[in-house]
Amino acid sequence: MRQNLFFSKIVGLLLLLLFSSAAQADTGALRDIRLWTAPDHTRLVLDLSGKIEYELFRLHNPERIVIDMQQTELKTRLNQLSLPDPVIQEIRSGVPKTGMLRLVIDVKEKVQPRSFLLKPMQGKPFRLVVDLMRPDQAKKEAITADVSKKQKELIIAIDAGHGGEDPGAIGPHKLYEKVVTLAVAKELAKIVDATPGMKAVLIREGDYFVPLMKRVQLARKAKADLMISIHADAVRTHTVEGASVYTLSDRGATEDKAARALAAKENAADEVGGVAFDQIDDPVVNSILGKMLRTDSINSSHMLAETVISKMKHAGPIKYSSPKRARFAVLSAMEIPSVLVELDYISNPARERMLKTREHQKLLASALFDASVDFFHKMGRLKDSTASAVASDDTMSLFAGN
Repeated sequence: MRQNLFFSKIVGLLLLLLFSSAAQADTGALRDIRLWTAPDHTRLVLDLSGKIEYELFRLHNPERIVIDMQQTELKTRLNQLSLPDPVIQEIRSGVPKTGMLRLVIDVKEKVQPRSFLLKPMQGKPFRLVVDLMRPDQAKKEAITADVSKKQKELIIAIDAGHGGEDPGAIGPHKLYEKVVTLAVAKELAKIVDATPGMKAVLIREGDYFVPLMKRVQLARKAKADLMISIHADAVRTHTVEGASVYTLSDRGATEDKAARALAAKENAADEVGGVAFDQIDDPVVNSILGKMLRTDSINSSHMLAETVISKMKHAGPIKYSSPKRARFAVLSAMEIPSVLVELDYISNPARERMLKTREHQKLLASALFDASVDFFHKMGRLKDSTASAVASDDTMSLFAGN
């Protein structure tokens, strides 16, 4: 009897240890947290050790967003975040019950939260993405857009590729593509806005993520007359250099292997940056892409691309002397002449150093501006010499030294 009792206790103890170990093994971890601030929302990205179960809800008076994560431990510091930001005042954590991690987000205004889990990809772990949408700010942007529609200026949509969670290509000295593209985009916007009769619209104004279809929608909302999407390429061979320019292809168009690969890489930005599936549904775009592309749209974008190449020769080496075509999602607004410009290869150490300098960024921006002016002249949209004079005065000294 005593032996049986002793044996039962041993078995019970072993089972207890086994279940305890299993419970510990099932406990996940919040390993890192990042914050990105966009004009119409703030995004939190939580790096996780694995897939988790969670619940998100709102509390009022004062306004708070609560995230309860099952079987999760906090393994990072919340005070590393740059707070407060326009939406978030503070983030606190607690353990309301065993195994549950609670984050409480104190917000400054009423927001509409949305969240989704992302599976591991491209070296990134499981991520919980939380967007705190600002409906009041979105209304203000819509009013501003309506005002711009009534103006007679030529509007250039300038799209800085990547941003936020999506760094784009990374150079050997850790220069991020998203940093270069935004810097060149802002330099280009300065030149455009300083030109009478022209106006720049920055699709991305800071370091935050913008889904590809939203980029298209923002260009449309601004009634853009032209769109330039700015990028910087990367390949394994570090000696490759030079700019290249791309347009949107038709389903039947000939695309070389390199162009297809680049389009696939750029179109994957949504997966890297984090997009809920309902964010990429654009009936207008889907309708356009479901038909043969209009000949005049193809021709105008091709003309713009050729003009960009001719001007980019003044700013640095050229990889391809003629435009390439592929199915880039960001170029899918067929009513807007659009090009995607790869400024250079950030994977080349020498070109990476150039791309990092303000002087070279201004040179690239000036080349893109000159191409835009020439394109508008060819299309009969710019009849006076004001823009040409501005382009000449602003860029002659830069080009003279190259």
